[in-house]
Amino acid sequence: MTPGQLKDAALRLEQAERTRVPCRQFSLDYPEMRIEDAYAIQHAWMALKQENGRTIKGHKIGLTSKAMQRAVNIGEPDFGVLLDDMFYRDGAAIPSERFMQLRIEAELAFVLDKPLSGPDCTLFDVLNATAYITPALEILDARIQRVDPQTQRTRTVLDTISDNAANAALVLGGRPFRPAVQDVDLRRIGAIVSKNGEVEETGLAAGVLNHPGYGVAWLANRLHRYGVALAPGQVILAGSFIRPLEVAKGDTIIADYGDFGTVSCYFS
Repeated sequence: MTPGQLKDAALRLEQAERTRVPCRQFSLDYPEMRIEDAYAIQHAWMALKQENGRTIKGHKIGLTSKAMQRAVNIGEPDFGVLLDDMFYRDGAAIPSERFMQLRIEAELAFVLDKPLSGPDCTLFDVLNATAYITPALEILDARIQRVDPQTQRTRTVLDTISDNAANAALVLGGRPFRPAVQDVDLRRIGAIVSKNGEVEETGLAAGVLNHPGYGVAWLANRLHRYGVALAPGQVILAGSFIRPLEVAKGDTIIADYGDFGTVSCYFS
């Protein structure tokens, strides 16, 4: 894709988010686009956000399960950017009118106190560089039409990646813990996720590449291609271990992580 096409796509995403009217699928407009084009659109949109005063506070990893990768015909996870205006506190009332097609996922967030970079970042590098880990909820949205109204074609992974890997916001909560100090098997951390008092999903963190730290290592190695390193203080959402839950105005979400606390939010 040309620089002009990338800029136009970024502007379309920004307008869709501002007006809350999803734009047409890029994969329909640019049938020859590839994954690197999708990331280039994402980068152009995030650059536009920074020009408008936003700052990068971290990154997210998605499509970490083999089932999800097969469903969208991709052989690796995807990633997006976390901006400063995406963060909500535990128990927050989140304005639902800010979003269009709300969904939510449960995961673990790694907060770094040392830089991480590829190309040879390992799980042990991730654990050594992590200040603490805490339960989190990722709020997903779609600034691109999920289904094209004319053709009924479902969006592709190229559209999702362009759309900041579907990330829209996040809630940090639970009980922070230090992996370098506490003898915790991250694979076996589980979450029971309820909507309006009814259990909707459960899952184990092992669903994220067999260990959520592997996702962070993958991200550091993947970003190395662009000359980007993960920085101290950044928050890394390591990937969901439940299916996305549809949510709407009036819904209360509570994710119970057992000994690691709860994280919750209400959509007002």
